[in-house]
Amino acid sequence: MRFDTILEVLDYKPSYEVIAIACNIGLLDTPTPGGRTCDREARKLLKFPRSGAVISAPIRAALKATTYDDAYRLNGGMSSVAYNHLAQTAELAEAIAPYWQRTVFEVHPELSYYQLNGDVPMSYSKHGDRGPAERKALLEKRIPGITQITDARLPRVKRAHLLDAAACLWTARRVAGRAVNRVPEDPEWDEQGLRMEIVR
Repeated sequence: MRFDTILEVLDYKPSYEVIAIACNIGLLDTPTPGGRTCDREARKLLKFPRSGAVISAPIRAALKATTYDDAYRLNGGMSSVAYNHLAQTAELAEAIAPYWQRTVFEVHPELSYYQLNGDVPMSYSKHGDRGPAERKALLEKRIPGITQITDARLPRVKRAHLLDAAACLWTARRVAGRAVNRVPEDPEWDEQGLRMEIVR
């Protein structure tokens, strides 16, 4: 099933027990070096070079930017990669409310792989040949039948995205089983009452 907006996912009936989304939930109001505590703690776990996969969440004021220059100015700096995710973050921020965090959880694929791999970061980047092969082998070892996702052929969906979706599914199962780890263990809250955490 394909959804065009996050609201369609949130409003779907019957409701989902867990929604694991690789998108920022809970945002700072002022620029902070390294971003939120959960962003910084996730990088510490993944270590260099995998730590580079964790992009600092934008501050809330940057969500209204319509150009890269606006986003850069409002955020006190922003990479082009972060800007490419800004519209998705803004869409979720518009829809999310604190009560949704009983169901909706921020995840990060590299943290999911980290947990899957016994708290050891992946050796290779997900781009190229060795990284995807490494990730697929790990997923197949831990999740029977996962090739239904990883080997799917969907229009405009890259192989790396399918692998990341499969890793996030693993974390969603952990949330449902109440076996999840939180980064940080004691999360902060933003001014909207949202937890700033990444689960794995």
